[in-house]
Amino acid sequence: MSNIELPVIVLNFKTYIEATGSRALKLARIAENVSLKTGVTIIVCPQFTDIPSITSSLNIPVFAQHIDPIKPGSHTGHILPEAVKAIGVKGTLLNHSERRLLLSDIDFAIRRAMEVDLLTLVCANNVSVASAIALLAPWAIAIEPPELIGTGRAVSKVKPEVVSGAVKAIKNINSSVHVLCGAGIASAEDVEAALKLGAEGVLLASAFVKSKDPEKTLLSMAEAVANVS
Repeated sequence: MSNIELPVIVLNFKTYIEATGSRALKLARIAENVSLKTGVTIIVCPQFTDIPSITSSLNIPVFAQHIDPIKPGSHTGHILPEAVKAIGVKGTLLNHSERRLLLSDIDFAIRRAMEVDLLTLVCANNVSVASAIALLAPWAIAIEPPELIGTGRAVSKVKPEVVSGAVKAIKNINSSVHVLCGAGIASAEDVEAALKLGAEGVLLASAFVKSKDPEKTLLSMAEAVANVS
């Protein structure tokens, strides 16, 4: 299985126009430069059509935004794990609040990812769901209350007990599962608060992608990670 050094910053490009096509490559290059400058691992999650241009040009770890719980065969319109592996991704997001899955499908998707040597970062909206997912042994779980996603109100500050509770619950079930913090992360202070609550990284999107100065924003967050770790 691929090795990712923690703590980590994960950047979800979603389907923002600011992170589409050539702009996706530009943002990924910024992320790689910040990573090289600070020594902090940064993962980018672009749209599927933008993955090849990034993996062929840069060395930054790339995750897919989703894979489907399927094996090769008759599944028109689905995302095959082998297909994203073939274009150079290291892992995949699963169960984001904008692309939720049944627990049984999360289980199968994690198993399929393991078969093709992909890491899985599974999102959970609360501690109970995170606990259930921990039993499935993904690489990492990102605790993300959906009501805070994209608000700029960081869960690490607004609901710190959710982060610390998730860390405790997940580690009690499976200590090898890493815990990340998402939802509303928008500043270096938010990142620092998350790490001090026990998170091993952060997952964010709009704060970086829609920033007027993405490099400055990401650099401040990466420096916060480096200082805490």
